[in-house]
Amino acid sequence: MNRLCEQLAVAKVEGTFIKWINRIAKAKLVIIDDFGLQPLTHEVKLAILQILEDRYGKNATIIASQLPIKAWYEYLEDPTIADAIMDHLTAKASRIELKGKSLRRSS
Repeated sequence: MNRLCEQLAVAKVEGTFIKWINRIAKAKLVIIDDFGLQPLTHEVKLAILQILEDRYGKNATIIASQLPIKAWYEYLEDPTIADAIMDHLTAKASRIELKGKSLRRSS
């Protein structure tokens, strides 16, 4: 998620946002990891919505988060944007909830 925010900021400064968002839209798979770990600016929320709109029904998107889905509306803060993002995510989604110990921890 940090890289997404950083790349968005760079694309805005360089004036390449449309090119950047179009490249993400065409990718076969986009994975947004660590969703919900840092506050999102309004600009990032709109970019996520745009990415999801462009990819809807065309290519796969995976969002990994430790934040429970029921907390995503509160995390996104803006009810209109939250509704739009959640609608795009849940309309054709498969949800996988993992339980158990982290595989990153050493044994």
